[in-house]
Amino acid sequence: MDKKTYETPLNSRYASKEMKEIFSPDKKFKTWRKLWITLAKAEKELGLNITEEQIQELEAFANDINYKEAEEREKITRHDVMAHIYAYGLQCPKAKGIIHLGATSCYVGDNTDIIVMKEALELVKGKVLSTIDNLAKFALEYRELPTLGFTHFQAAQLTTVGKRACLWIQDLMMDLEQIDFALDNFKLLGSKGTTGTQASFMELFEGDNEKVKELDKLIAKKLGFKGVFSVSGQTYSRKLDTMILNILSGIAQSCTKFSNDMRLLQHLKEMEEPFEKGQVGSSAMAYKRNPMRSERMAGLARYIMVDVLNPAITASTQWFERTLDDSSNKRISIPEAFLATDAILNIYINITENFVVYPKVIEKHIMEELPFMATENIMMDAVKQGGDRQELHEKIREHSMESAKVVKVEGKENDLISRIANDKSFNLSIDELNKILNPKNFIGRAPMQVLEYINEEVKPVLEKNKNKFTKGSELTV
Repeated sequence: MDKKTYETPLNSRYASKEMKEIFSPDKKFKTWRKLWITLAKAEKELGLNITEEQIQELEAFANDINYKEAEEREKITRHDVMAHIYAYGLQCPKAKGIIHLGATSCYVGDNTDIIVMKEALELVKGKVLSTIDNLAKFALEYRELPTLGFTHFQAAQLTTVGKRACLWIQDLMMDLEQIDFALDNFKLLGSKGTTGTQASFMELFEGDNEKVKELDKLIAKKLGFKGVFSVSGQTYSRKLDTMILNILSGIAQSCTKFSNDMRLLQHLKEMEEPFEKGQVGSSAMAYKRNPMRSERMAGLARYIMVDVLNPAITASTQWFERTLDDSSNKRISIPEAFLATDAILNIYINITENFVVYPKVIEKHIMEELPFMATENIMMDAVKQGGDRQELHEKIREHSMESAKVVKVEGKENDLISRIANDKSFNLSIDELNKILNPKNFIGRAPMQVLEYINEEVKPVLEKNKNKFTKGSELTV
């Protein structure tokens, strides 16, 4: 790496090798050649004067790109597509005349963008699935472990560690639904010509409407797509880019929710993200274990959520059949959104493979708050022992106020239970009170909710996609 030249950290620090390859120049230009070969084959099948020898020549150099010649030609033409047509023609003299026949630049440019986005989204899907799988295993393992539930980050009722993980899973399951819808409905631009009228192809096929329609269908079929956009300008509607980045934004939102929860849990010392043996938490405070992975997730996710504005503005400002202000923006906004999404999912997978849970700290926090939460149960048991409900309610209020003062003003432990045990009005022993205070009495259906959700909704999706999991890359920093 040239230390004097800027390089995006998404490339040098964060994204996986696989995602970087999908958006690499080599992938783009090889896909252009694949599209030219596909066009030639389809045109030949529909009766144009293209020989098998020409197609074989094109296929022989499909992955052997003469970059030097293309780069030198682009300096002259200032047109990347024409430069690569020229370079391909140097390698394929017999097929030179039929390369790009009838097409405009967007035939290779736009169709390649769609092919690349689909492949990138499939990689994203695999990583979402891997994350869900990790979280599902974790949720089942900790489905019965009580923990404080929070509203407004104030202690509320109890939940379980596994139930909380199901909230993280559910967000990703919603993202997965959007991914699947997009993957099932991707369409190519096809072969539409300069303004989308297919006029050049009507000329090639001497006005044969059916053959021109079939050309579109053949191209889509050969490239593994259901079909093409029925109508277009020179380009496919840029709303497609917005739709895809909205999906990535949704994933970023899910990742941010999780990362924020993890940062709060690490502050509480109830859970931690992985921390390697030689990892340094702070340059000044050697004792620190900072939630740096979760923080990185939040930072990169914020970039994705803001980046989604780029294709939204681009789609809304296209003029008639096309303008070129989209091109420079798309070159940056689309790949970087995918690279950043890939990065946050790599981190998510890394954390969920190596969660650290501290049950004793969780229990300590529960017992600091549970006496207040249990007062209704205590009062009902005391009434069963012959107590007066109204009198007991007032006594609990008084004891609670005093106990809260001990905790907040004096900094001592919650003594509410000992106060109640020593108050003969309640007629309850310390053992009876401790029995009431079993945290599992306060978690409702949380364990069953975990089992039902994972077994009925999550596992069927994971089983259906068991061959599509993509492991996260080892983190580079």
